Amino acid sequence: MRVKLVELRTERNMTQAEAARHIHISRSHYSQIEAGDKAPSLETALRIKQVFEYEGDDIFLNVNAPKKGNLQGTSGFC
Repeated sequence: MRVKLVELRTERNMTQAEAARHIHISRSHYSQIEAGDKAPSLETALRIKQVFEYEGDDIFLNVNAPKKGNLQGTSGFC
């Protein structure tokens, strides 16, 4: 899951559908990006950063939940 992306959206009291509308993508596509299932295109990534007025690159950091028997989560880009 892209925690920073979720955080930025919820700080603005936006639903996934509202965020998707501002970014000009479908809600399901936005949901997949936020969940870390899909990587945004460069154009979409730039629109996301613009909509959320965010300049950092950690917005797309993908943090996975810990797996059974593993106390540490893994993180990485896309």
